[in-house]
Amino acid sequence: MPLRAALVILLLVAAPAFAQTGIALSGLRTDTGQPVEVTSDSLRVEQGGGTAVFTGNVVVIQGDMRLSAAEVSVLYTPQVEGQPRRIDRITATGGVIFVTPQEVAESARAVYTLDDARLVMEGSVLLTQGPNTLASERMVVNLRDGTGTLDGRVRTVIDTGQGSGQSTGQEGGN
Repeated sequence: MPLRAALVILLLVAAPAFAQTGIALSGLRTDTGQPVEVTSDSLRVEQGGGTAVFTGNVVVIQGDMRLSAAEVSVLYTPQVEGQPRRIDRITATGGVIFVTPQEVAESARAVYTLDDARLVMEGSVLLTQGPNTLASERMVVNLRDGTGTLDGRVRTVIDTGQGSGQSTGQEGGN
């Protein structure tokens, strides 16, 4: 019976904490109809393969979304007569940072697929939402609706706003 009471108390305390913090991926959205702008130190284009590889201080901007990395490869759709090629997928590697007005996400690698507005970040993923942080090995986000999942030893630190942040003066010392 004490274990059951402890679980009930834990659920009652934890539920308001999650509700107050607003932990969600809804801030990870972008207007996929916006143009994509890429800047870098250098660019290598492979016309036959339909790729462009940007290296050095790469920044990709689409609407309010900003992605930066050491290298970004852009894969274009196959050539169809009478139609221009468009971006199919963007792969970023090396210190990837993804920023929206509400969140910042970091990882070793990221793949952004434009058609389905899906962002997959892998390798030591760290997502910061205000005072809250989530860490995992993989994060998949639908940038149209802000839904997603984190997998691989997920760690969540939630600031409930309940702490006083003040010292009682009783720590350590004499």
